Amino acid sequence: MTRTITRDELKAVLGSANAPVLIEALPARYYVDAHLPGAINIPHDAIDENVKTILPDPDAPIVVYCANGPCKNSGIAQMALSKLGYSNVRDYHDGKQDWREAGLPLQGQGVLAATA
Repeated sequence: MTRTITRDELKAVLGSANAPVLIEALPARYYVDAHLPGAINIPHDAIDENVKTILPDPDAPIVVYCANGPCKNSGIAQMALSKLGYSNVRDYHDGKQDWREAGLPLQGQGVLAATA
């Protein structure tokens, strides 16, 4: 079953004591260009057993996202993490485009270039 999280729900938990690990499931070049604040980059096709060294707690809250609603990378990442035993993975389905269109901050080289 796909578990999702909305932009407002994500905003509410990001600054909390139980903030999720935020994973951008796009290739590195897109992450470097712009990503949600505090996100780490694990492309959807790079999720394998090695992820357990980065995310040792299988019960930790995790949110995956990608470019936008039509992008399937976050759903693929969510399924891969679930198959590896992660029990608390949610998909920010509307992704980076939704975050950007809401006027929320992004981090990355493209963001810096756009504001310079």
